Amino acid sequence: MAADSPLDGYSQVVTAVAAALTPKVASLRVPRAGRGGGGESLGSAVVYTGDGFLLTNAHVVGRARGGTALFSDGTSASFAVVGADALSDLAVVRAGGPVPPPVELGEADQLVVGQLVVAVGSPLGLAGSVTAGVVSALGRSLPTRSGAAARLVEDVIQTDAALNPGNSGGALADSRSRVVGINTAVAGVGLGLAVPVNATTRRIISALMRDGRVMRAYLGLVTVPAPLGVQLREPFGRASALRVAEVVPDGPAARAGVRSGDLLLAAADHPVSTAQDLQRLMFGEAIGRPMSITVLRNGALVDVIAEPSELVAA
Repeated sequence: MAADSPLDGYSQVVTAVAAALTPKVASLRVPRAGRGGGGESLGSAVVYTGDGFLLTNAHVVGRARGGTALFSDGTSASFAVVGADALSDLAVVRAGGPVPPPVELGEADQLVVGQLVVAVGSPLGLAGSVTAGVVSALGRSLPTRSGAAARLVEDVIQTDAALNPGNSGGALADSRSRVVGINTAVAGVGLGLAVPVNATTRRIISALMRDGRVMRAYLGLVTVPAPLGVQLREPFGRASALRVAEVVPDGPAARAGVRSGDLLLAAADHPVSTAQDLQRLMFGEAIGRPMSITVLRNGALVDVIAEPSELVAA
């Protein structure tokens, strides 16, 4: 860097990310549905493919079928909603006209607390707005709901990069302009949340592009994290499991013999330490297929076989 440069290293990174991503993040205008009609809601979207697919939040598109995407170069295109998944707060839309080149996706699982991140979006309808900050926490959970179904969006990114209404659906990027999250919520003064870009996210996006929805399996369990006793940690190689707080009557887990109070240790031969571990197994291919479940009950290991049904979200 030249000695007389007006930009320090931090500013150079932020300006480089802004230059790379601002053209690739659209401002969305979505007609409001409802009794009153009229008006529109505002959000952002990230160009995902060169043939017009964009990523945004499910809560941005709501029940709308389409809207208008506006880009920083002044061009605009109508878009149609391809699919939305309220339980991950992700949606895919497709523009009806040319779009800028797609963003490069990063890997949220490689983020560390304190790492520089840059948010690009359209807060309050102001397209091409850029804020910067750091990853202030990782591993947060964001409760979501669709109809009677509830879920935790796993490993949510918390950042102090300023987010405002309209930032939802925009990009959260690392210092190399790779999109590591889709901004989703303002958690409080100086705190924002983003859905991570990781293997689970990519799976959800692929399902939305292919089928317009995400099929999930259902066991009928309500669980809470629980520590393993000291004597159990070494044999099982971990410090926690899931306590079964409630078993839905006549659900797949109840029919298999899982009981309230059981300590859930494994499902489908995978160790289960958190709710997210179990959720990762609950995609469409698990529906109707035998799933082994291991629980600890009254000091004894109990193995049962359940057949998950399809989760009806709404």
